[in-house]
Amino acid sequence: MWISALLSVLGIALQASVVTAQDGSISGPTSSSSAAGYSCDPSQCQLPNCNCASTSPPGGLSPSDVPQFVVFTADDAIQSYTIDSVNQFLAQRQNPNGCPIKMTYFTSLNYTNYTLVTDWYVAGNEIADHTMTHVGSPPADEINGNIIALNALAGIPLDAIQGFRAPYLNYTAQTLQLLANVDFTYDSSSAASIPVTDPGTDAYWPYTLDNGLANDCLTVEGICKGLPKIPGLWEIPMYAFFDELGIDGPHLMDPWLDTANGASAVNDTATFEYMKNTFTAHYTGNRQPIGLYTHPIHLSTTYPGVDPPNSTIQMINDYLDWLQMQQDVWIVSNEQLLAWVRNPVPVSELDSFEPLKCSTPQVDSSLKICNGIPQNEAGLLEECDFPDFPFFTCYGCPQVEVSPSNPNPPQQVPAGQQIRYRLPSNCSTPFWDPIAGSCLCQSSACAFTDNSRPIGPNGANLTGGGTGGDGFDGSGGTPTPTYINFNGATPVKLWSGSLVGMMSALVVGAFGAATGWVLVNV
Repeated sequence: MWISALLSVLGIALQASVVTAQDGSISGPTSSSSAAGYSCDPSQCQLPNCNCASTSPPGGLSPSDVPQFVVFTADDAIQSYTIDSVNQFLAQRQNPNGCPIKMTYFTSLNYTNYTLVTDWYVAGNEIADHTMTHVGSPPADEINGNIIALNALAGIPLDAIQGFRAPYLNYTAQTLQLLANVDFTYDSSSAASIPVTDPGTDAYWPYTLDNGLANDCLTVEGICKGLPKIPGLWEIPMYAFFDELGIDGPHLMDPWLDTANGASAVNDTATFEYMKNTFTAHYTGNRQPIGLYTHPIHLSTTYPGVDPPNSTIQMINDYLDWLQMQQDVWIVSNEQLLAWVRNPVPVSELDSFEPLKCSTPQVDSSLKICNGIPQNEAGLLEECDFPDFPFFTCYGCPQVEVSPSNPNPPQQVPAGQQIRYRLPSNCSTPFWDPIAGSCLCQSSACAFTDNSRPIGPNGANLTGGGTGGDGFDGSGGTPTPTYINFNGATPVKLWSGSLVGMMSALVVGAFGAATGWVLVNV
């Protein structure tokens, strides 16, 4: 079995229960109406900042006016082989408006190649938090340190990291409170584990925790029946597939690794059929989202020793082809899904809906700037040759490996080179030159402002910039040269509709194959 081969390659002996948890499997319902004890007054809880857990589309829209969203996510380290794995399914695809598909990558840092995180983000994808070292029920430093390190070494704006998924899907009520404390927008760790055709389904549209959680009520202590009450924090459930066993045959993460219908061996044809059937139940009902939640390593064709069946890869692509033949189907990131839920518009207006538009920064391809665009940054990356986690970055290597207690170490400056400047709060990633410490933005269209977040020691507010060590080793680092927005323009977010272009993520995979380190986190 090829998952066993993967574990053999890694030289790791794991109990079956740990493997199951890693893959995000569930064996039956994780909630029920009685266990949820959920109550919410929709007249008091209204969009865009509050939404009741409901099987009905948001905004009072009829299902026939609602797009069928298919969320695509990936978990764990970002390396060349994981980008290649995702690209074999998404790189050639477009949504109905002609824009490239975007997805959400829940990123943990062990074995991550930071320059590929930068590239993936600048190509328009969402980077989300999966803790630094991949621990379940994580403490605050694992969550906050991930944000700090991704900002420092990958140039991801602090305010762009808005989503979280718990490793092993192992979270507590305290985990959700920790997210709210540091200004996360959403969590996506809970399961929708009852078919949409069941009267007691827990397949709710994304909702806020103003009235507590309504999923996982049978499996997580201290939640549901009005708890935890965290106004404004969104929950995006992970929607399971169901085979012929119905409620007793759920499949959540990496369903293609599971056996179906009580069989003893994986069968791609059976997987294909139940994935289509579950989608159809959503599509012909209230059109709750459905998702493909992946660990890309399992489907990598470029990681030595991992040999996923060609039939499985073909089956997943056939499934995506079939999905895209259906009318009004959009493959999106969690960020894009939530933008629509908060401001729902009929499917007839999606072509003009800003979060789904083709948006990319306009940077002269002839410029030499380490900015997350492969043709610009070629030859400018620094190699951080740590024995455990070697990686490349645009933003200068740290003196020591990052850790929850020290997520932004002082920078190590190679002999004959100059210190590099980290992304400041007033210049977006593709326009920032970390070597010159200057911003290329010369128009109001690319003006940008990041927000501080209370993720520092003792809850201190941190902002981007500096050269490393800021607030953690006492040195304070070197301040980033101040950049003043062009003509005092009002800042906009990086992916606003004013930044229009047509850049595909295809080049990211090709570049990653040339620069990535072959390491894996399990």
